[in-house]
Amino acid sequence: MHVPSWIDRRLGDVIFNRYLGRNWLEEHDQSRIWELIDEIPDEVLWRHHHAMKSMLIAKIRERAREKWLNSGADPRLVMASGVLLDPTALTLGFARRFASYKRPTLLLRDVARLRKIVNDPWRPVQIIFAGKAHQDDQQSKLLLQQVFNAAQDQVFGGRIAFVEDYDELLAQYMVHGVDVWVNNPLPPNEASGTSGMKATLNGVPQLSVLDGWWIEGYNGKNGWAISGAEGEDRDAKDAAAIYDLLEKEIVPLYYNVDAEGISHGWVQVMKETIKMTGPNFSARRMAKEYTEKFYRKAIDASLKAGYRTAKVGPKEDLFSRI
Repeated sequence: MHVPSWIDRRLGDVIFNRYLGRNWLEEHDQSRIWELIDEIPDEVLWRHHHAMKSMLIAKIRERAREKWLNSGADPRLVMASGVLLDPTALTLGFARRFASYKRPTLLLRDVARLRKIVNDPWRPVQIIFAGKAHQDDQQSKLLLQQVFNAAQDQVFGGRIAFVEDYDELLAQYMVHGVDVWVNNPLPPNEASGTSGMKATLNGVPQLSVLDGWWIEGYNGKNGWAISGAEGEDRDAKDAAAIYDLLEKEIVPLYYNVDAEGISHGWVQVMKETIKMTGPNFSARRMAKEYTEKFYRKAIDASLKAGYRTAKVGPKEDLFSRI
């Protein structure tokens, strides 16, 4: 993913400029730059992220209010769109194109168990769904309807939301503001998963099946992974594995805070996500490797063969705008 486009401006221009140096963006494909993430005080990163989450929830509420005012939508539909979201609750995000292989309803598979997780009075969890189904994909439309029905179901106490009209602006708010990015495709169908890269770049850990980019991106410290079951009941097994991680690892870690309300263990995971994603999954790193390993060799070969070609300048010229 393109780092300048997807990193939160406040995170990059204020926090990273201060602790990574003002030239960090020009060298963001270098791992040594990202090691300086450890210099950021935990409270700075924690409070920044909570400000981003508050902005996300405020944006969702504003969208719901405008929809109700402009179209007179049924109040039940408005309630399902996130007006009851809590900025202090652990927030999972699932936002992408709705397709059957992405299994958007996997988290909803065991209603009783999910209800217990989200409605914990001391350690609540909420889930924000957003996305669209292709107009000709009837199966995906049914999956979207299941998610929307769950968002309307009072048994979840308003802790499941479906945000309509998913677009790039909402995507920016989502990858900056949720606490955990959820991705549970049916292996081996995930081509990449760039939305997870965008989230982790901003310190949002990913909870994902080991497929797509997460096979390379997961290092055991920068989020959570399940291997993906096999057989006819694979969906039930994968859902159970996600519930286990939430109950035993993710929720306890998030709510294990000090007297100032800061979860230092969680911030360490946040820092690891940024350090892993920043240099390794940037468009700049990719373009440089293609140029150095393939394009330059092709140009040199053409010159040796006597073909006329445009002059190629030094490396700095090639990457100045990436």
